[in-house]
Order: sequence, then structure tokens, then C-alpha cells
Amino acid sequence: MTPVALTVAGSDSGGGAGMQADLKTFHALGVFGTSAITCLTAQNPSRVSAVEAVALRMVAEQMERVLEAFPVGAAKTGMLYDAPIIEAVARVFRRHKFHNLVVDPVMVASSGARLLKPYAVAALTKSLLPLALVVTPNRAEAEVLWKRPVRTRAEQRTAAAALAERFGVAFIVKGGHLAAEKRAVDVLFDGSRLYEFAAARVPHVKTHGTGCIFSAALAGNLALGHSLTESVARAKQFVTNAICHWIRVGRYRALRA
Repeated sequence: MTPVALTVAGSDSGGGAGMQADLKTFHALGVFGTSAITCLTAQNPSRVSAVEAVALRMVAEQMERVLEAFPVGAAKTGMLYDAPIIEAVARVFRRHKFHNLVVDPVMVASSGARLLKPYAVAALTKSLLPLALVVTPNRAEAEVLWKRPVRTRAEQRTAAAALAERFGVAFIVKGGHLAAEKRAVDVLFDGSRLYEFAAARVPHVKTHGTGCIFSAALAGNLALGHSLTESVARAKQFVTNAICHWIRVGRYRALRA
């Protein structure tokens, strides 16, 4: 049977991140991709000029129709934007007792635009994170959730363990934004053990959509039946290859998912 994954995320009109990047990633992994759009964004790799949230009823209906028709092996969330959307998404996952879930706590775009309203962080931590199998914050997102700075590898490890303990789910604190490090190291704490996944940094490549691609690759590998640690390792390799083999699209360097 063909494996199926679901992305619950925003639409990126520039195609480099969000739902578009997720579906490309699923396809590249041989996974049938389904989607529920939470927000429309008018953006390109340089800027986000407008965001419009999808009606709550429509977000939930998209998820329900996918989950009733397909054997969804894993799902991921991306841009959820505000508290009512987070709570609507969480209600659907709770109703279906769905826990093979990757939560990418998308807060700020690479361009600097805010993609999660500040007041919505509380809803994210209370309603959605406890439903996840694994959460994948970058350094800045980990700092918001941990409420402490993450500037070193040691702090990255401590943050992953502390957040996993606080929310009762596995946490991966990604290290791509720890510029002082020679390698990009992602740290996973699964509740009992710490793992590190390292890759050489790719110099002089300004990227857009790496977080989306990583979490989609993680969900896709879970849908393929791989364990959590194997899925993280495969997702790390996938996104590293995407960065190494970037393509020129107009004046931008895009990732080949």
C-alpha cells in the first residue's frame, strides 16, 4: 500500500516553503501527500507582504476529509498563525487519536516576518505540543519555548532535554542557526536518550524552507515505517542534500526537494 502523509500548514506563494515544500518533499520520498491549508501568504524568499487565515471550519473540514479517506501514516504541522487555528487543528487530531505527529513550531520566516502571533504561543504549548510524537524547533523557537538563550551546543542539549521533559514528547533542537559551530548539529532527546545528527555546513548558500523540508522529510519517513531516530537521520540527510544541490530560480537559490 502506498504510504500517506498529511501536512497542515500555510501556503507559500513562492513555492520554497510551507505546504508546497512539504508536498514536494513527500513526493520525493515516494509518499502520497495530502494537505490542509491554514493560511494563505503572499510571499517570496525576500519578504512576506500579506497573510490571510483560512476559516476555522474549512481548516477542520480539510483535515477530516483527508483522515476519513486515507490511511495517513504520519502528519506534520507548519504555519498555524493564531490560537483559534491551533486549537481547531488540535481538536481534529485528538478526535482521531492521532499521535504520529511532527510539530514544526513555525514562528518567524527566514525574511523576518512573524508567522505565529505572540499570544498564540500559549495555545501551541497547551493544546498541540502534548499531542506530538516529536517537535522540531530551530534555535530561536527553542528559546521562545524554553524561555532561555540557546547559544552553544551544551545549551542546545539542555534545551532539548528540558523541553522534552516539560511537554512529555521528543524534541529536536536544530542547530543550523548556531553560526559559531563548524557543523550543523541537530539534537534529539526522545525522553530517555540524547542523540546528535551532524552534517557539514554548506557555505555561501542562503536558504529558505529548510525547516519545512526537514519536518516534512521526518513525517514522510515515519509514514514509510521508519523509527523516530532513523527518520530524523534520513530527514537530516535529505535536507542537507537539498541544500547542497540547490537550483537557480530567477535571482534566488531554491532548494531541490
